[in-house]
Order: sequence, then structure tokens, then C-alpha cells
Amino acid sequence: MSETLALEVRNITKRFPGVLANDRVNFALKKGEIHALLGENGAGKSTLMNVIYGLYSPDEGEFFVDGQPAEIHNPHDAISAGIGMVHQHFMLVPVFSVAENIILGSEVTRATKLDLRTARREIRELSQQYGLDVDPRAIVEELPVGIQQRVEIVKALYRKAKILVLDEPTAVLTPQEVEGLFRVMRQLTERGVSIIFITHKLKEVLAVSDSITVMRRGQVVGTTTPAETDENGLAEMMVGREVLLEVEKGPAQPKEIVLEVKDLSVYDERQVEVVRQVSFDVRAGEILGIAGVQGNGQTELAEALTGLRAVLSGTIHLNGVVVPFENPRALTEAGVSHIPEDRQKHGLVLPYSIADNLVLSSYYKKPYAQNGRRNFQAVLGNSVELVEQFDVRTPGPQVPAGNLSGGNQQKVIVARELSRPVKLLIANQPTRGLDVGSIEYIHKQIIKERDAGAAVLLISAELDEIKSLADRIAVMFHGEIVAVVPVDAVSKSDLGLLMAGSELKKEPESVG
Repeated sequence: MSETLALEVRNITKRFPGVLANDRVNFALKKGEIHALLGENGAGKSTLMNVIYGLYSPDEGEFFVDGQPAEIHNPHDAISAGIGMVHQHFMLVPVFSVAENIILGSEVTRATKLDLRTARREIRELSQQYGLDVDPRAIVEELPVGIQQRVEIVKALYRKAKILVLDEPTAVLTPQEVEGLFRVMRQLTERGVSIIFITHKLKEVLAVSDSITVMRRGQVVGTTTPAETDENGLAEMMVGREVLLEVEKGPAQPKEIVLEVKDLSVYDERQVEVVRQVSFDVRAGEILGIAGVQGNGQTELAEALTGLRAVLSGTIHLNGVVVPFENPRALTEAGVSHIPEDRQKHGLVLPYSIADNLVLSSYYKKPYAQNGRRNFQAVLGNSVELVEQFDVRTPGPQVPAGNLSGGNQQKVIVARELSRPVKLLIANQPTRGLDVGSIEYIHKQIIKERDAGAAVLLISAELDEIKSLADRIAVMFHGEIVAVVPVDAVSKSDLGLLMAGSELKKEPESVG
């Protein structure tokens, strides 16, 4: 690996009203290396990447690409400098072909007509050169998530990117797809591409990175290598204290059935059946984890169980009684708490203050209201307590929720939903986008709810989270539950196979 720097930023400073997001940040990426960037929510890493990609303009600082000064004021400047970014949420048009998505904005024309034949040939050659194996004619919405991600990488390489920023690239992949991505990343670096790898998953950082830079509160606190550190060391650098990475929990003590779902079917917005005859139950004092690659019906299942989507057929019982699941307030009154997958769409009113968002489920009750009048002091006092308890990084509880980082928005939701009596907790991606310190705290809270007698339905794309928290695991594939197994009876690799639709090989039964 060459010691020549592909990218260097010096003394990058970026301010927002009331926040110093980047404070004289220095960062260097060597040619042909995978450099991981770690940090808590609000540490400044996303701001730094947005500055590098030209989405933000720095208040101070300099850029150097291949040792030469560079002016980056917008994404076009970044692309011209050879910098490409693959976002966590793919920027693809589902109904377009792979080739059409890749050339969008950089169309190949001949005699004023779109030359798809030439584009397909170039894309096929490029994908073969870097070992990415994508079919230029395939329709994007018909591709697995892992292949869609490869399309995003090819799209950046098609624009001559020599520096790739990968933002949480493993968030929606199975373990097998993660291994495939890591092979692709190494092949890219062998061909001279340099990669900035943003993630919260410490195991992955240690497995694939050459260098690791850690940010905290807008500053770089250190750069190290996998050979010089471990998960505990990285977590301590990120948070500034020792972090418990292993979930401490005793055996479950399951009791009566709290949630019982029978033959549930649900349509999506296209009137396509995406949840098919699903049946399961969750008992008081246990956590049932639902594992699956995103897009296999988990979202629609959670929405049906929380009153956000109509049920096509089937029955849902709560404590043995049919409750009006089309009425979210009735569910709240019945003791159902919900951490939604889309925090901005279903979890928060972004223009409202943090204080108001923290009482969205109970603003009409004492002590927050009486005789039709709100008690603003009670609302404020509640917010001050929960902001501190759940470590929400904010200048104050009167700040609009929309001003918070994604991770801190998630903390507001978790604080609200876990700070009232819970009989059933439906937690959909509860730690998505959170740092190790926040994950540690939220995992403890979920276990605490279980041990206090709540039934917990955990939906997560993170297999480590499912394996750590769940007592039983149900795997969803193409809208069906294909297996329900005790957590100790299945390996992470087996779960990955089930999530991809493969059947597990059974041990031959002994004779006699």
C-alpha cells in the first residue's frame, strides 16, 4: 500500500447555529487503503463527509487531492476531483435499469440519441474489472439489496472516482452479503481506489480497515490500526469511558401470551400482498426478534401492529382481547409502546420542540394537562429529566426536533416510549444510526422492560442485535415467517441463510 495521500483535509472547521460541528479537523487518506471513520452521534463525522463531498462549505480549512490543493464547493467539484459517495439510502430509480441508473446525469449520446449499447458495454467492462458483477440490463427494483449497493459503487466508478466514501454500507446486508462487500472493497483498493468507511459496527472496522480515525465532539481524538486496538479500545475512544459491549441478561421467564397474531396478511401501497399468512405470539417476559433483510415485509408487519396500516386478513389479540389496532391512541392506552422504523415520518413532529415530542403519547393527561389547559412547567420538567437520562445531545429541550442529528432524534423517541408503563414494546430498528454508548444504554432499557414483565417484539436488520437481545428468533423472507427458533439453537451464519431464503441442512436422525 502506497504512503502517498489520496486525500488530505487540514484544519476543517464547520459551524452551525449554536454548534461547532467540526473543530480544526485533520484527516488523511492514503492511496489504496480502507480508512474507517468512527464517532458517536453528533461527533462530526457526517458533517466532515458532507464537507468533503461538497454538500457543505467549510468555514475554514483546506483540501488536498493527490497532494495538490483542491477547491470543493459542491458535489460537482468533488466528483471532478475523483471523490464518490455511496449513501446509506441508495440514490437509485427503482424502475430504471442498472445502466440507466449509472449513466443518469452522465448520459452517453450518439447523434443526439441516448447510446445505451455503448453505456452497457462500458458498465459491463467496468464491473468485471473491479469484480462487481452487475448486469447492465437488470431492473434495479428486482435486484437484491447487496447487488443494488454494487450498482451504487459502479455508478461512482463510472464517474472516475478514485476516492469512495461508504456511509453505513452494511446496514441492510445479510452476513453473506457483508462478506461479499468486504471482498469488493479489498479488490477496489488493490486497483488503487481509496475508501473511507463510515460505520458503527466495531467488528467490521477491525475486520476490513487498514486505518481507523475516531472523532468525538467535533474533534479527532486519535488514529490507530486494527493491530493496535480492539473493540473495547475503540468504544472507549469514541465515548470517552469504558463501554459494556456484551449485553448482560439472564434467562427469560416467559409467562402469559401478550400478543397473538394469526394468519395475518397485509398489502403495501401498490396493493401487493407483502405479509402473507403470518402467525406468531410474544409472551410477557420475553423478546421475540424478527430477523430478515429489509424489504421482506417487516415494515408493513410493524405498521399493521401499530395502527399505521390496514390489515387485509387475520386476527391480532392483545392479552387475549381483540383491540382496535387501527387506532394508535387505543393501543397507547392499552400499554403498547412503539419505536418506529422511520423516526421522522412516524416518530416525531419535526417542527415541535423536543419537550413537546417527549409527551406526544400523553400530552392530554396529568400532569401535562388538566381541564383542557396544558402545564408547560410539567412538560419542560419531564423533558429536562429525559434529555439527561437518555443523553440527548442538544443545546436545550426547546430546540425543534428537526434540528437534531438522526441519532439524537432516535433517542428522543426511545426516551418517550420507554418512560411510561409498557405491556408490549414493538421496537423496529431501535438502535439504527446510534453509537456504541447509546446502543449500550438502549439495549439495557429493552432488557429492563423484558425483566419487568413486558412482551417485546424486536425487529432489526442487525443480526448481532437480534442474537444479543432476543430469546426466540422468527425469520421473515418474502413476507412469510420461514422459521421460529430459540436464540441458542441457530448460528449467525444459519440466520443469514434463512434470511436469503435457503433451507438449513438437517442432521440425519440416528437409527435405533
